[in-house]
Amino acid sequence: MTVGLAGQSHAYDAEPRKIHVIQGQFHVAEGDDVVLTTILGSCVAACIRDPVTGIGGMNHFLLPGEAGDEGLRYGVQSMELLLNDLLRKGCRRDRLEVKLFGGAHLFDGLSDVGGQNSEFAERFVRDEGLRHVGGSLRGDRARRIQYWPGTGRARQILLAPTEAKVFVAERRQPVAPVQDAGALELF
Repeated sequence: MTVGLAGQSHAYDAEPRKIHVIQGQFHVAEGDDVVLTTILGSCVAACIRDPVTGIGGMNHFLLPGEAGDEGLRYGVQSMELLLNDLLRKGCRRDRLEVKLFGGAHLFDGLSDVGGQNSEFAERFVRDEGLRHVGGSLRGDRARRIQYWPGTGRARQILLAPTEAKVFVAERRQPVAPVQDAGALELF
């Protein structure tokens, strides 16, 4: 942050606080100085915010549907826990805006998990009555996503096919433990 004349500080000069969300994680934040980032191949990230409170979050799930022991790797748990955390922090369900990213089909000859993830995410948002305001699903390229929950701004950078190896290293990392996995309220 820079201090100007007469001691005024300018938040727009501050370097954003970057929080990287890996597979099996979600994160909720507020403030114009926070940017949530992730790298997606066939995985999907939902970026959800309440424009009145300026609170928003991002998840990153690996597979559609649900499966008990795998937790946040699956869409249902990941989406429900992200929504619950947003609501606990004061967001209102009727104001939530959703942007969906990812779901690429990267490798020929393999099942289209990215397409299944995309279909799941779109259906979940529709069935829950949430407002889908943008994003980018499917395609054949990995992507880097940056999301500013305070403003709702999102940036997508498509990775060249040769850069797809960037997210492969992330697959080798252990799945993050569930954040605040208390009671789960299903909608």
